[in-house]
Amino acid sequence: MTQSTVTAKGQTTIPKEIRDRLGLKPRSKIRYLVTHDGTVMLAPVLPVSALRGILKYDGPPVSLEEMDDAIKAGAVERFERSNEP
Repeated sequence: MTQSTVTAKGQTTIPKEIRDRLGLKPRSKIRYLVTHDGTVMLAPVLPVSALRGILKYDGPPVSLEEMDDAIKAGAVERFERSNEP
């Protein structure tokens, strides 16, 4: 188990093993999550570009106009459902 000490200013050094595992470099940002049982998790804040390629689409290319039409149709459908008695 890896540990570090909190200074009087509330600061700590993230151990090298953890920095390496998370891919943290100088000036990296991290996010803290405190769970319901008090466990604290930290994760690197990734740039939006890190999401590139995570969704796979095997169909034919779709134009922006087709995307806009699909968005409009979905919005209309959702609006109509929300106004049903």
